[in-house]
Amino acid sequence: MSQVAPPKPVTLAEALEAASPRLSPPPTPLGSLAIHGFVAALWTVLFARAFWLDGLLAWSTGLVYVAYDTALLGFVFWHTMPLRHVPAPVAPCGRSATLGVIVAAHNEASVLPLTLLALLEQAEPPDAIVVADDGSKDGTAAFLLRAYGLARPPPGQVSEPAAGHPSLRWLPLPHGGKPQALNTVLERIGTEVVLTVDADTLLEPGAITAMRRAFSADPSLVAATGLLAPVCGPSVGGRLFQWFQTYEYIRNFLSRYAWMRMDSLLLISGAFAGFRREAVLAVGGFDPACLVEDYELIHRLRRHGALENLGWTTGVVGGARARTDAPGSVMAFLRQRRRWFGGFLQTQYWYRDMVGNRRYGWLGLLMLPVKAADTLQPLYGLTAFGLLVVSLAGGRTTLLAPVAGVIGLKIAIDFLFHLWSVHLYRRWAGPTARVGFGSALLASLVEPFSFQLLRHAGAALGWVTFLTGRRTWGVQQRLGLVAAPASGSVPIE
Repeated sequence: MSQVAPPKPVTLAEALEAASPRLSPPPTPLGSLAIHGFVAALWTVLFARAFWLDGLLAWSTGLVYVAYDTALLGFVFWHTMPLRHVPAPVAPCGRSATLGVIVAAHNEASVLPLTLLALLEQAEPPDAIVVADDGSKDGTAAFLLRAYGLARPPPGQVSEPAAGHPSLRWLPLPHGGKPQALNTVLERIGTEVVLTVDADTLLEPGAITAMRRAFSADPSLVAATGLLAPVCGPSVGGRLFQWFQTYEYIRNFLSRYAWMRMDSLLLISGAFAGFRREAVLAVGGFDPACLVEDYELIHRLRRHGALENLGWTTGVVGGARARTDAPGSVMAFLRQRRRWFGGFLQTQYWYRDMVGNRRYGWLGLLMLPVKAADTLQPLYGLTAFGLLVVSLAGGRTTLLAPVAGVIGLKIAIDFLFHLWSVHLYRRWAGPTARVGFGSALLASLVEPFSFQLLRHAGAALGWVTFLTGRRTWGVQQRLGLVAAPASGSVPIE
C-alpha cells in the first residue's frame, strides 16, 4: 500500500492569508452596505433638520445620540442581571491546561521589573514566561542580566532560564512591532494557553489561576479577557483621568460580560488576554498590519470558527484581574484613543462581510450592526454638542428648556447606571475599587461635557488615522504604575 505524504506544514503567514479578509477580501453583502449606509444617511438627515426646524426637533441629532446610548445601557443592564449573585468559581474539566505568558516590551525598563515580579509571585505561577524584547534600546537588557542573570542569547534564539526562576526566559528581537514579537514567541512557547501581558500591566495574585481554570473548564474557549483597572500618574491631571477612566473601564467590562452572554464578545484587551495557542496559530497569529492587533484577531477567530463550524467562544474571566498604566494627560489620552478608534475602523472595514450576516448568529445580526453604528457615534455626539452651542450662541433660546430636560433625564439615567455598575462590578470582581454616592453623581454631571467629548475627539482623530493610514504615535510615558502602591485597590473616590 502506498504511503500518503504528510501535509506540508502551514506557515503563520500562509495561515493568515487564508483566514484574513484583509488579504482575501470576500464580496460585501448588500445587508452590510445597507446597515452602514443607513447610519451615515441618518446623520445627514438629522444634521440638515437643524437648519429648518425649531424647538427640540432641531436637535434631532442629539435626541438620537441620547436614545442610542440609553438603549445600550438598557441592554447591558438586562444582560448583567446574573451578576447580582456572586458567580461560582470555575471548576476545571479534567487536567489543568498548560499556560505560558508572553510579555511584549519595547523600551519598558521602568515598569518591566514590576510586571515580572507580579508574574513570578502568582499564587499559581505560569509554566513559562518569555520576555519578547522588541528591539529595546533602554536598560532592559541590563536589568534582565542584573536581576535574573539572563544573558543575551545568540540572534533569533531564546535565552537559557533565569537563575532561580526556571520558567523565565528572554527573547531579544529586532524592532518589528508588538504583533511580530508576539508571533515569534507564539510559535515557540509550546503551552496550550498563552497569555499576552503588556509590560506596563500588573497581574493580581490570583489572575493566572483564574485564567488557567477558565480555559481548562471550557475546551471551546479560544480567547478571554481579564479585568483591567487603569492607573494614571500622581499629578492632579493624572488623578482626574484615573477617576474618569475607572468608571469607563467598569462600564466597559460589564458591557463585555453582556455581549459574552449573547456569544458575541469581540473586545479582548491585549494588555491582559488569554488565547488557546493552537487556535491562534490556525488563523495566522497577530496581524502586523492592524493598529489594534488584539481586536482584529478576535474577529478572525470568530469568523474562522463559524465558517468551519468549530463552536469557538470568547469570554470574560472575572477572577482574573490586573492594573494597567493608562494615559494621564490630554495629549496622551488623545493619542491612545486615536489609535484605538483608527484600528476599530480598520477592523470594521475588513470584516464588513460579517455585518448583518445570520451565519454568525447574534454576532452578525446584533453586535456588528451596533459596531457599524459606533463608527459614527463620535460624529453624532460632537454634532449634537456643536449644534447646541451654535444654537444658544445664535439666540435660539427656545431650544434651551427642552434640551435641558432631555440632558437632565439622561444624567439621571447615567447616575443610576453608575451606581448599578459599581455595585455589580464589586460583586463580580471583588472590592477592587471604592466609590461613593457623591463621586458617582459628580461623574454623571461632569462626564457628558468633558471626558465624553474628549473621547469623541480622540475617535474623530481615529477617522483621520484610518483615512490617511498614519501609524506614528509618539512615545508613551509610564507614570501610573511606577508611582502607584505595590498592591491594593485602585481608589476612585
